[in-house]
Amino acid sequence: MQSFDALLHEAEIAHGHLCAGQILGVRLAMLGCERLGIEDPKGADRKRLVTFIEIDRCATDAIGVVTGCRLGKRAIKFRDWGKMAATFVDLNSPLAPQDSTPVFKAVRIAALESSKQRARELFPHIENKNQQQMLAYRELPNGDLFHEEWVAVPIHPREMPGYKSARITCAQCGEGINYDREHLSDERTLCQACAFPETRYYRPLTEREFGTNSEAGAETSPQPACEHC
Repeated sequence: MQSFDALLHEAEIAHGHLCAGQILGVRLAMLGCERLGIEDPKGADRKRLVTFIEIDRCATDAIGVVTGCRLGKRAIKFRDWGKMAATFVDLNSPLAPQDSTPVFKAVRIAALESSKQRARELFPHIENKNQQQMLAYRELPNGDLFHEEWVAVPIHPREMPGYKSARITCAQCGEGINYDREHLSDERTLCQACAFPETRYYRPLTEREFGTNSEAGAETSPQPACEHC
């Protein structure tokens, strides 16, 4: 495993700046790897780990840097729970299957809300809470930062890294569908967007909207502050 400072530097580059969330994410991921006995997550152990992340904020980038898990490798699984937490799944530690679904030993680690108060107690003379937390999160022991729980995680074969399936063409839109995500409706094979249009995260523009000056909608929206800034 690389040193904390080396990983933090990589996380800063990947995220674009250094913040308390990066420090917390690096430490959380290093702890997860340590608990599983994973020493080289980006090398010899790279096919051993799948990580479930429960928030899409600063720490997520840091966790990816430490573990080497990537969405494009199907080794990152995102669950939008709004929690500063991640579960590290050891694919080399299978448990009894759940029905026909493989189950693996894992450790879930969540940041403690009390860590912010501990940061205030450690550095009361620092007014900026991000600076306060950045210093504290480097120094506090793991027990003051995180709650740990050993858990069992089922992962369906089609969710596994390296899973291959036939590519199906949607009978309605003609787009390709991967990883068994097609749906059979009235004897037609459809993609999810065509089978369940109400679940789409988008909708087609109306003619009026399409004709609206595109520059008006292209203004850069302000970026939210980091959750720990």
